Formats: sequence, C-alpha cells, structure tokens
Amino acid sequence: MSDPRTGLRVEALDSTSGEAALADWRHVHNTVVPVASALLSPEDVRDRAGRNLMEVAYAADGTLVGCTTVRPPRDGGAAMVISRVLPEHRGQGIGTVLYERALAAARARGAEAIETCVLTSNTSGLRFAERTGFTVEVDRYRLDGDTVDWVELRLA
Repeated sequence: MSDPRTGLRVEALDSTSGEAALADWRHVHNTVVPVASALLSPEDVRDRAGRNLMEVAYAADGTLVGCTTVRPPRDGGAAMVISRVLPEHRGQGIGTVLYERALAAARARGAEAIETCVLTSNTSGLRFAERTGFTVEVDRYRLDGDTVDWVELRLA
C-alpha cells in the first residue's frame, strides 16, 4: 500500500513474512525503544507478528522510516496502538499516517478503547501521543532492568 500524502509504502507483517521485513520492523522498534526490557530478538519479532497486527513503512525511495504494532483488544477491551518513526524521519507526517492506519485497524477489530505506551524519556513520542488525543494516564511503571518509566495512555 502506498499513501498518497507521504508516498509511504507500508507492508503488513505476519509470522510468515520474510526475514528482511521482520528485521526492518525489529530495527525500528529497537532503535525507538532502546531499553533492556524491550529489545527484541528475531524470534521475539516473529512471535509478535503471529499475534499482533504489525506493519513496516518505507519512504518512496525505499528508505526504512517506521513501523506499527496493534495489540488487538481482548474480551472487547482496549487495543494497544503503537506507531514508531525513526528519529531522522520525524516531523514529516509519517507518524500520523502510521497512527491513523493502526487506529483504524484496532477499531475494525472491535476495540472499545484505544491505548498506547511510551517511554517517559521519549519526549517527542509523548508529545505526539498527546497531540493525537492520548491524554488519560492509565498506568506508569518500570520494568526490571529499565532505568526509565513507561506510561500507558488512553485515547480520550
């Protein structure tokens, strides 16, 4: 799929996706979320691709720019929607396109509420979440081995 506003090419991933696409998703994830508890191995990514909705995004010239994760709602509850953009590609509308796609996917799967999670050290991610309506703090926690907190936010 190509987005006419940004020229992004977005590829859906699943557990049968090729190694290169899964490696690209992993690179974006581990770059944007560089904390011990969140660094993912190739096996972790393939497992997540089997249970979550995941996409990887490329600029019109093929450059890797971002990825998304949608954790579908369980028992009609909240879905978790996460969009990640590599730092050098932020401020170009890419995050908005990825977020809108992920939000639509979560809603299509019956999510009654939408949440996201962001590292508190990711100030640009927190600003983006707030701008897109995630203003209700649901939880704040620190995982073993981490030095910064995570914050879970709900779409108001």
